[in-house]
Amino acid sequence: MSKISALVLTGYGLNCDHETAYALELAGASAIRVHINDLIDRKALLADFRILVFGGGFSWGDDHGAGVIQAVRLKTNIGGDILEFIEKGNLVLGICNGFQTLVNLGLLPGFDHDYQTRSVALVNNDCGNFRNDWVRLKVNAGSPCIFTRGLDSFELPIRHGEGKFYAEHLVLDRLEQNNQVALRYASKDGSPAQGEFPFNPNGSIRDIAGICDSTGRVFGLMPHPEAYNHWTNHPDWTLQKRRQHPGDLASETTAGIRIFQNAVKYLRNG
Repeated sequence: MSKISALVLTGYGLNCDHETAYALELAGASAIRVHINDLIDRKALLADFRILVFGGGFSWGDDHGAGVIQAVRLKTNIGGDILEFIEKGNLVLGICNGFQTLVNLGLLPGFDHDYQTRSVALVNNDCGNFRNDWVRLKVNAGSPCIFTRGLDSFELPIRHGEGKFYAEHLVLDRLEQNNQVALRYASKDGSPAQGEFPFNPNGSIRDIAGICDSTGRVFGLMPHPEAYNHWTNHPDWTLQKRRQHPGDLASETTAGIRIFQNAVKYLRNG
């Protein structure tokens, strides 16, 4: 059985491409890191892949806002190719800076299959500073999101200064009515964070940590699933080791890898 091919964007300040490709490989995909210039110069290259990942980092130093320049450059040069990629039933994942890029492109929320209109934003954290921490997340079981299937409540790391999800109330209501809010920040027991810091680390409206389009095939989130690719990545791993047999922990698949596995499984079974 041939592996599902995944393209991970790199270049101009993106710095999570290696671990993202590694996580995809652990999930059973064949991942290739491609510089944004190479993708623009060889537009036909995108047709060789089933998963397109906009990874984390600081594209163009976030000089004009997080993900803004990357979105403009891609939309200007290969915007039509990306739309065609989605229309063919492929998957798109945006992580942190990648999520910021997706909303700037208009790929999310993708209301009525409109992948060009920007209607949500990711803005400066309410706390006023960059946050590097771990957060608990709660999955919306009613969401069509391919990536979060079978998951309920779990922890992932965050690393961002512009992670506050913001939109007008009508847009927020529509996201909720469509079950496009796939992930929310939660308190330690998995209940809604209700905006409380640091459980909601950035002040995101309605605790929104990740959204998908109506098909569930385009997904963006601020936390980093690729950074939880082994149980020892977790800051409490030594405590977990004392509570549980190390062999049991070693056999577990982290929530981060399961997100990528869901993508591979969907495409393989489709």
